[in-house]
Amino acid sequence: MRLRFRGLTPFLSFAAMATFLAVPASPASAKGPGDIPSARPEVDVLTLESAIQPISSEVIRDAIGRAEKAKREALVIRLDTPGGLDTSMRDIIKRILVSEVPVIVYVSPSGSRAASAGTFLAMAAHVAAMAPGTSIGAATP
Repeated sequence: MRLRFRGLTPFLSFAAMATFLAVPASPASAKGPGDIPSARPEVDVLTLESAIQPISSEVIRDAIGRAEKAKREALVIRLDTPGGLDTSMRDIIKRILVSEVPVIVYVSPSGSRAASAGTFLAMAAHVAAMAPGTSIGAATP
């Protein structure tokens, strides 16, 4: 099985693959005789480069809903945020926790951060990854 993620680092590809291997296949996803398997998995990518606020919450919750409806393999949230509103953060976390598709928070590009509310979003994700030179909370890799 070969996964391709356009514009994402090999580490993120590995993290996503580890998530897919850890999730057991459901009977609904089993292929029957004559079914043609998908050529490659499809992953949605959402970029958030601002403070966490009500519109951010709405955009992320809608993106998760679209990924579920389209039966995507995962949703990647490329994150660069100084933090934001507690209520918006909690709405996003609640939606991530009940998501039918894996949500991957990727702090990117270099120089980005996931501070304050962004830290909690990364912690709630199924997979959290960071590009070199990024920070989360008060730590850097």
